[in-house]
Amino acid sequence: MKNQIQLRTKKLALGIISLYDRLPGSVPNQVISRQLIRSSCSVGANYRAVCRAKSYADFINKLNVVEEEADESIFWPELLPDPECGFREPVSAFITEMDEIVSIVVAAKKTAKHNMTNQKS
Repeated sequence: MKNQIQLRTKKLALGIISLYDRLPGSVPNQVISRQLIRSSCSVGANYRAVCRAKSYADFINKLNVVEEEADESIFWPELLPDPECGFREPVSAFITEMDEIVSIVVAAKKTAKHNMTNQKS
């Protein structure tokens, strides 16, 4: 499972880089694309760190960072101005994928918290 998430987050970041490389170069678009690229690449990079967690608490803390970056990655494309209509469909697909990643991370956190509690008992 962890390799699947690593591949998904990497593919997502590369897709966003490719898409936003074609975005018209207005100042707002440049700001949005830079922020989105940073946050989406951070999702993959931080998920790799999750896979090297040393404890349940470390695992949960690292997942929190992934969740925050993924949520931020959903925010930025929502700021694109309407004239960028040609980008709506691929952006929508990226948002859907990032939503799924957030759901996976939230479920993993819930399981880890449960396991951590049961381990202490």
